[in-house]
Amino acid sequence: MQKIGILGGGQLGRMLLQAAANYPVETFVMENDPGCPAAHLCHHFTSGDIKNFDDVYNFGKGLHALTIEIENINVEALEKLESEGVKIYPRPSVLKTIRNKILQKEYYKSHDMPSAGFIITNNLNELKEQEDFLPAVHKLAEGGYDGKGVQIIKTKQDMDKGFDMPAVLEKLVPIYKEIAQMVAINEKGDTVLYPPVEMVFDPHLNLLDFQICPAEIETRVLWKVEAIALSVVRNFKSPGLFAVEMFINRDGDVFVNETAPRVHNSGHHTIEAHYSSQFDMLWRVMLGYPLGNTEHILPSIMVNIVGENGYSGDVKYEGLDEVLKIDNAFVHLYGKKQTKPGRKMGHVTIMSREKQELLHQSNKVKRTLLAKA
Repeated sequence: MQKIGILGGGQLGRMLLQAAANYPVETFVMENDPGCPAAHLCHHFTSGDIKNFDDVYNFGKGLHALTIEIENINVEALEKLESEGVKIYPRPSVLKTIRNKILQKEYYKSHDMPSAGFIITNNLNELKEQEDFLPAVHKLAEGGYDGKGVQIIKTKQDMDKGFDMPAVLEKLVPIYKEIAQMVAINEKGDTVLYPPVEMVFDPHLNLLDFQICPAEIETRVLWKVEAIALSVVRNFKSPGLFAVEMFINRDGDVFVNETAPRVHNSGHHTIEAHYSSQFDMLWRVMLGYPLGNTEHILPSIMVNIVGENGYSGDVKYEGLDEVLKIDNAFVHLYGKKQTKPGRKMGHVTIMSREKQELLHQSNKVKRTLLAKA
């Protein structure tokens, strides 16, 4: 039986472990919080800091393979483990590129992948010299996640919102649709693609609000989306699961925004709505099994449940009974004991052949299921 570890114990690790129950695998998790969402579902839990070299190295050295649920990890320890024969999904070289937005943008540019134009700024003074480049988005090179570390800068007056640290100033693209394309690739280089999803973001939290699968896009645009996503992933030269986020403008042009080298919020609907979920797929990749069927069983919509504004403390869920009465609605609460405004607390996936029904029920979920203290 293979021993496989997960670095990070949040909701992604939790859902990975739920899928692991179907396979002959011994699971290990390292996280600094023994009460984290994934802690009680693994075979072995280790308290440790995923950013600390010794913690990561000591955790991984007795395992067959390791994967991640967040990019902000000690990559040097992963490189040493890889050199000693531990398989890392994705490879440390990929994590080095992706976790730094400067290197990530340069990766797209070096491989001629369509992406918004950008300028590198090392501090606020360098940012203030780029007034002619506006409107743009300022993205912190390292450490940003879930909308944190991102500022929209439209005018000179917005400059002070920028970062006084290494960052990417990226030209603002007129967005018609935001798309995420999940791609799985195994050790042999075989690939499968999930149907792309259309993502709708909360403009205040800059966090995914809900998403629809499959995305409504023209066939010619779909071909571009799939070709670009495959190019992004194949050039990494690493097995794993990847979420390639893209912008589409009204002319049907497609631009790569960012890539996540792991299971991702944009793939949660696959648990019920697809034959092989993103979590099932990653285990297939890591365990050397055939890649799964990515087709959807029914169209779906997925709604994020986030902590309500004005509430921090021990979580209480309002409206859970009402949401559970909805046909083909699947509730996932992540087991987080504390809520705070904007914190991801769970998600609900709804399945239906009718798009209007999906939108109606998703609005009902957003109004009804509330995470309060």
